[in-house]
This record gives sequence, structure tokens and C-alpha cells, in this order.
Amino acid sequence: MSAQYSSDVAFSPAVKAVQTQKGSRDGYAKMEQKGGWRTAVGDDLAAFIAERDSFYLATASAHGQPSLQHRGGPKGFLKVLDEGTLAFADFAGNRQYISVGNLTENDRVSLFLIDYPNRRRIKIWGRAHVVDDDLELLQSLADADYKAPVEAAIVISVEAWDINCSKHIAQRYTDDQIVDLLRPLQARIDELEAELASLR
Repeated sequence: MSAQYSSDVAFSPAVKAVQTQKGSRDGYAKMEQKGGWRTAVGDDLAAFIAERDSFYLATASAHGQPSLQHRGGPKGFLKVLDEGTLAFADFAGNRQYISVGNLTENDRVSLFLIDYPNRRRIKIWGRAHVVDDDLELLQSLADADYKAPVEAAIVISVEAWDINCSKHIAQRYTDDQIVDLLRPLQARIDELEAELASLR
């Protein structure tokens, strides 16, 4: 049976039954009637993706065994190819090839992207396939300043995406983000130290 709403990619009949039991189904039904989750990659999602240097990729085997893997790289390594397609360079890692193996028999994927400083997270559902023989695509996804070898490209056809709530997200910052936050304070310290030095 084909999905009636974009959110049906996650809201199966069993999920909807639990939502009914827990009292949240009416709210989600209203969301569905208003158009449901977005399916196209707009400017807002593209901007969010461009700032990420990591995300989590969920795949499953043909038997339904799920696996969640971290994917990291330079900021913006997850690329928007068009309003319905994402792709990223799959850099050499621990050589388990769980995600790649799963995709040979089950193309369903979920991506989980999180912005810790601003406590925002986005979930993306889609279908993915591995490309290792398109040199032009592989080169377009590579980063000359990031030295990890590119083993393949993973291309994702987006089916739906949702901006999730900020509950329970602890704020975390990278070293570079902390430096940026402290830069005005450091400038003021430098200014005051210069004033003190001039008074000696």
C-alpha cells in the first residue's frame, strides 16, 4: 500500500496505534492534513546541512537488523545535488562496510543531523545507493584539504524530512566554536592589557 502522507515513512499503522493510545495522534493527524513533512530540500535545509561536519546514518539488513553509523568529514561534506537528492563522500574507515553492505540489499535509510550549540536536529528519510564508478561525482564530493581516501559516494533520494524538537539536547561546542565565542572577550582583554601597559 502506498503512503498517504509523507510522514507515513515513519508513522506505520503500529506507530499510529501507539500515538492514539498515548494521546498524540490527533495532533499529528492535523499536521498531516496541512501537508505533513516536507519532501523537497529547500534553502533552509540546505543551509543547515552545509554547516554540519557529521551526522548519523541508519541502515538495515534485508532481515531488518538495524545499524547506526557515524559519518564525519569536513564541514559541508554532505552535499545537496538537487531538491530531492543528497550525496556524500564515504571516506575510508574501519572497513566493516556495514552500511554499504546493507544498502546492497535494503536501500532504506535515515539520517540524523544535529546542531548542538543551537539545539536543533533534523531527521531525513530516503533511499540510498552506493556509487564507486562515477569519477566526476566522486571528485565533486571530495575535499582537497581533507586527506582521508574517498572509497565511494552514497547518493540519497529524499522521501521526507522533519525538524525535531529541542528537548533533551545538551549544548556542546567544538574547539573552533569556543574560539569564536571567546574572540570578543579576548579582544577586550588585549585592549585592557594594552591600556595597563601604557600606564606603567
